[in-house]
Amino acid sequence: VQLQASGGGLVQAGGSLRLSCAASGRTFSSYTMGWFRQAPGKEREFVAAIRWSDTYYADYVSGRFTISRDNGRNTVFLQMNSLKPEDTAVYYCAASIGGVTSTAGLYDYWGQGTLVTVSS
Repeated sequence: VQLQASGGGLVQAGGSLRLSCAASGRTFSSYTMGWFRQAPGKEREFVAAIRWSDTYYADYVSGRFTISRDNGRNTVFLQMNSLKPEDTAVYYCAASIGGVTSTAGLYDYWGQGTLVTVSS
């Protein structure tokens, strides 16, 4: 599986961005898809995951971010609203053959990342 993330950019605090992650392969619908982020000088952290229609969010994005997927287009999305400067990070999409999880080590495939910068 190859993953290609896109949609990052510069946005003011309170604004919105929509990230996309396009996946190769014919079994996309069977994968758990996740979004992680890594801010400068910090460890990579979990953001959200989706498997079929089940979703799971980190507390610090719950209510502001929404993960969704379009299996027909082999794409997973992350709609980010009410963005804060602390959301600034490189955002990575990942795929797991297992169930919904926030553990990065359980994801089998990773995209290259897309930079999100939120100005105050």
